[in-house]
Amino acid sequence: MRSDELLPIGELARRTGVNPVTLRAWERRYGLLKPQRTAKGHRLYPSDQVERVEAILAWLQRGASVGQVRDLLDKPTTMAPQGDWQDRQSQLIEAIASLSLRTLDQQLNQAMALYPAITLCEQLLLPLLDRLALRWRTYFNAQLEQVFFHTWLRSKLGARVYHDNLLLQGPAVLLAEDAEHPFDPSLWLCAWLLSSNGIPVEILEQPVSGALLQRAANALRPRALLLHLGPRIDAKALQHTLQGINGVKLIGGATVAIHQAQLQALELPDLYLFDTPQAALRVLQHPQPQPAETTSPCN
Repeated sequence: MRSDELLPIGELARRTGVNPVTLRAWERRYGLLKPQRTAKGHRLYPSDQVERVEAILAWLQRGASVGQVRDLLDKPTTMAPQGDWQDRQSQLIEAIASLSLRTLDQQLNQAMALYPAITLCEQLLLPLLDRLALRWRTYFNAQLEQVFFHTWLRSKLGARVYHDNLLLQGPAVLLAEDAEHPFDPSLWLCAWLLSSNGIPVEILEQPVSGALLQRAANALRPRALLLHLGPRIDAKALQHTLQGINGVKLIGGATVAIHQAQLQALELPDLYLFDTPQAALRVLQHPQPQPAETTSPCN
């Protein structure tokens, strides 16, 4: 970016992955940004403000809450910040326990207005899923909570993905399941994270045969295939399926470490392994030349 270039808010959002609603909230509620204005009041961001957005994102990635960022920018420190993520997770768990749809909506809507999707995945939603998994192992009301939460989460993320897709153009990423799940939050987190970062998606929520997946890829001509794995795979059948699909293929999910040796032995071109939704996003944004390289979650 040239030092004299001014970016409108839409272009800044595209470059940084921070949606305009969040950029405005950072400016109005926290004084983190100071854009210039046109005669009609439209925001324009010079290079120093673009760099400031990147610095904000770096602190959020380290675990800071948005309310802490201004002081951290003004008084840099090497200490790891303590954000409010644990409290946010606990509040969501309380809403789930009380089956409070309105409270869940309010809490997540507030977080979505303040943080980019990748920060919410890393700091809020993936840790929340881990805490819920532990809770549901022994909690007597686990099944009811799980059905309630998964129904709400699918509706919430599905609506976000749908509205994102309406505004996006170009070839989509085809997301598909390789195992039976009543609902897989990780697949939908992948879809939401991609669409919120300007990548359109098509989703096959239920697993289909290899031949049908090939047919879908031939019909849709996707930018890439993202295949979400379960705890067991048929490596021979998977290899046959993937050989019939051109282009970039991302294979993985939370169980990828179990299958890593088998997947790397497939020796297919343009094959990448991922373990988290944010890792899948980074592969698509910056594909590496080495195939079948497992990406790591962002710490």
